[in-house]
Amino acid sequence: MSQDIGDNKNKVYKVVLTGGPCGGKTTGQTRLCTFFETLGWKVYRAQETALVLMSGGVKFTELSKDEAYKFQENLIKSMMQIENTYFDLAHSCQKNCLVICDRGIMDGSAYLDPGDWEKMRRENNWNEVDIRDNRYNQVIHMVSAALGAEEFYTCAGHKTRHEDIDFAKTLDKITAQAWVGHPYYDVIDNSTDFEEKIIRLINVVCKRLGIDTGDRLHSNTRKRKFLVRSMPEESKFPAFQDFTVIHDYLVTPSRKMQARLRKRGQGGTWTYTHTIRRPEINKQSVELRMAINSKDYTLLLNQRDEQHESVTKQRRCFLWQNQYYQMDVYMEPQSDKCQGLILLETYTTKSSDEIALPDFLDIVSEVTDDPKFSMWNLSVKDDLPNSPSKAKDLCSTEGCILPSFRHFFVQFLIAPSISYRSLTYLVCRYLAWTSTF
Repeated sequence: MSQDIGDNKNKVYKVVLTGGPCGGKTTGQTRLCTFFETLGWKVYRAQETALVLMSGGVKFTELSKDEAYKFQENLIKSMMQIENTYFDLAHSCQKNCLVICDRGIMDGSAYLDPGDWEKMRRENNWNEVDIRDNRYNQVIHMVSAALGAEEFYTCAGHKTRHEDIDFAKTLDKITAQAWVGHPYYDVIDNSTDFEEKIIRLINVVCKRLGIDTGDRLHSNTRKRKFLVRSMPEESKFPAFQDFTVIHDYLVTPSRKMQARLRKRGQGGTWTYTHTIRRPEINKQSVELRMAINSKDYTLLLNQRDEQHESVTKQRRCFLWQNQYYQMDVYMEPQSDKCQGLILLETYTTKSSDEIALPDFLDIVSEVTDDPKFSMWNLSVKDDLPNSPSKAKDLCSTEGCILPSFRHFFVQFLIAPSISYRSLTYLVCRYLAWTSTF
């Protein structure tokens, strides 16, 4: 197990997510973050430096050779400083801390001629072993969809991604080669479907850290859901972490697609996630998750589907006999169907008889396959027709989506605090939606 020890004897683990375009890094980063936060870890995310700089108007095709060299040098220096900021915070943290780096230093070398990279290392006194092998505890290469999952390769929704599929294959290979030599280097290919690919990503991090996840990350793992009669006394629980979770469904241009926002917090600190469940391709449903900031969350919340209530839950996460559970207690404000509702969830390959359900909980029944306990149906407003398909019809017509986007642009014009980045982000996500139809 390769890891650092922080100032407070806490674990500090620094992992790089790298790979070619459309490999699942963004979704993987979000899922990794959520997984480790539920274990009680503090998670920092060092965003992709190249994306930040190139979003400011930089185009490589417009740069001279000398300008491109200097830009890449400054990019790497900026990346180092950003990462060092998070590394310092992690070492002083009171909790075990995971730092997820969206690309690392050696990714920068992949975009330089070997001679230019050697020159840059000499001029800056960079030791390749230090910046590749010693700087990070683990490197994970997420193989581009261009290699093995070509039907899923897309540039939609990514404002700085313009690569065609052949160039994406080339980029994937050179970034993979740049990290060869790191002692803890894992490659996550496209030999499975996308959901399994993300599970494999989480699994390799847990294995390197020596975290026992039981069968939660097994390829045949399934989410199981149980109805709980009442909330027991707090003293009955083993050690736990409580979070407040707020879900809102958004309007989409198709009844085959779902989009939702999640606001998840503990002690006044919040994380925000935007999830899009896209239509099936080759019998595979892809769910894309992206971590967003508070401004993007506020902006996207203007697209709330008025046919659905906001869903607020108190989520309690705990381990019981080596099985990981999360229990959602539905809170006010809530619809009548959520009054007093408590649902227990876990991921496992075991049958109902084999699962070690917590003996301090009064379990009414398993409701895994009962559609009325899906969050989508629980959020449908009480005054709508009971049929979920009818509810979808009401919120997915062209007459619903267009006024909502008109409302968005009005909000943007009257709210100067909303950033241009937020505008660009939402437009890109909307184009990504419409490009699939």
